[in-house]
Amino acid sequence: MLASGLPLVALLVFLSIVILMSVWQHRRLHGKLPPGPTPLPFIGNYLQLNTEQMYNSIMKIKEQYGPVFTIHLGPRRVVVLCGYDAVKEALIDQAEEFSGRGKQATFDWIFKGYGVAFSSWERARHLRRFSISTLRDFGMGKRGIEERIQEEIGFLIESFRETQGAFIDPTFYLSRAVSNIISSIVFGDRFDYEDKEFLSLLRMMLGSFQFTATSTGQLYEMFYSVMKYLPGPQQQAFKELQGLENFIVKKVEQNQRTLDPSSPRNFIDSFLIRIQKVFCLCEKNSNAEFHMKNLVMTTLSLFFAGTETVSTTLRYGFLLLMKHPDVEAKIHEEIDRVIGRNRHPMFEDKAKMPYTDAVIHEIQRFGDMIPMNLAHSVTKDTKFRNFLLPKGTEVFPVLGSVLRDPKFFSNPQDFHPQHFLDEKGQFKKNDAFVPFSLGKRYCLGEGLARMELFLFLTSILQNFRFKSPQARQDIDVSPKLVGFATIPQNYTMSFLPR
Repeated sequence: MLASGLPLVALLVFLSIVILMSVWQHRRLHGKLPPGPTPLPFIGNYLQLNTEQMYNSIMKIKEQYGPVFTIHLGPRRVVVLCGYDAVKEALIDQAEEFSGRGKQATFDWIFKGYGVAFSSWERARHLRRFSISTLRDFGMGKRGIEERIQEEIGFLIESFRETQGAFIDPTFYLSRAVSNIISSIVFGDRFDYEDKEFLSLLRMMLGSFQFTATSTGQLYEMFYSVMKYLPGPQQQAFKELQGLENFIVKKVEQNQRTLDPSSPRNFIDSFLIRIQKVFCLCEKNSNAEFHMKNLVMTTLSLFFAGTETVSTTLRYGFLLLMKHPDVEAKIHEEIDRVIGRNRHPMFEDKAKMPYTDAVIHEIQRFGDMIPMNLAHSVTKDTKFRNFLLPKGTEVFPVLGSVLRDPKFFSNPQDFHPQHFLDEKGQFKKNDAFVPFSLGKRYCLGEGLARMELFLFLTSILQNFRFKSPQARQDIDVSPKLVGFATIPQNYTMSFLPR
């Protein structure tokens, strides 16, 4: 009888120790970290959070504790920063201290701290410097890449013409075209739109990206240490991420076999050449980061981010324009007046098209692609306002709260292009427009994304007007999913020639 009760006693003792350690840890830090709801052992603040509406849950906690507070995502302790003032103070005014990288559990499953996006600042700063320089070498932000974008837009417009006004889901039309831009830089070539491997890659990216926005994806962020071993949708996301890594590894191996060190063809070649030269260079710390694992993971970061964020933004934008046909009509008028119908739009046209520019900014603001931002962490014990954040503390600078900061946007919950226009109808900058984040870890593809959004939107609207199968008042522009990413509703539309 005594022996049979020992396992239960041992379990109770173990749980008591866990609870006592959790309480001790919480009390030890009490008065140093920002305030927040009291966590329970292991599950943290799970009971106060709705994983289907994580952003809204966090905003409710903000109402009680203010713009800087602490929450526990399961066993993860996170300091949350809301609103322009708090986010700017951290990422700009104390940029070095907040330059670390926190967890994004789904992507960390494959990246494991390597590559330019999900690594520590010590690693990322070398890879960022190299990536930005190399992307410029291959035309990013220059006339060369603009011509490549215009060429790809030509293929996309032809695909839309072939639909002959039928109602279609634009998802993969847009992702194929956008992905081909970054593919031409990192791989040196575009994919045919009917390439089965290409379509498979796009489905893998969309599937894993959407998983991060689901309720299960948010649950995984809290309890990844257990859930990674359990069956569920996370296993499909892992399979998709593994498929993407396998493809990048194959492309790297192909480049290795045909590499000419005197004539790099693409980003992969340039990285391979840097690896070859690594022992000849003097900067030891920098050189240590140029190896095959960082090559594969940096290439995967560029390929993934360069596909999903811009194509999803455009998809959300088309839905918003069908909901607001008056906005679409004003863009048509500005295109006809500034560009006409007889030449392709050019990026330099943007300076003469304030209304279109304002609409694109508002699509990005309203769409809020990465509302929670990538998690940061502090690189050392850091004083922030009246608090002390111990080294390694994870930080969520919530971009959605900046893009909806009522101090900067008069109608933050509405789609309202006037947020970016002055009284004379000229484009007006807004400091709280931060879809690419701020500080040392801002999105390194910002320049390319801005060019793509302008050229794709103006070129498509130069040739087509949009039609929805639904009445305007029935079009739902609220997001389908909001988690790590914001995913718009599924819809179909018709591209009618102008």
